[in-house]
Amino acid sequence: MEAVAHLRNNPTSTRKMRLVADLIRGKKVYEALTILKFSKQEASNKLEKLLKSAINNWEQKNEGSKPEDNELIVKEIQVNAGTMLKRFLPAPQGRAYRLRKRSNHVTIKVDSKIASAPAAVEETVEAEA
Repeated sequence: MEAVAHLRNNPTSTRKMRLVADLIRGKKVYEALTILKFSKQEASNKLEKLLKSAINNWEQKNEGSKPEDNELIVKEIQVNAGTMLKRFLPAPQGRAYRLRKRSNHVTIKVDSKIASAPAAVEETVEAEA
């Protein structure tokens, strides 16, 4: 059973967040936590917190199961553009430059590798029949 965690209106550009998100996509959860912990980017701190939240959500859905025993993986991670604050910056000769303060939305889906494998096998068996 998969668990989802969302981070809305994070005041970081989408591009910077995607660079960090690409590092952990498809990795085991504890390996991904280690990567995020030792990453220098500021976005890694927020993603680490979000990943811990997704793990906790998975534990709440699957009471009695431990994430260590089920080989949790980062099944899907999406980084989408959020709202953009538009401001003006004074420029020379009476002009103004547009300043865009970008934000993003992040969604992480965590699932156990063990539980998802038999479900995929059952679907292929039904398709063949």
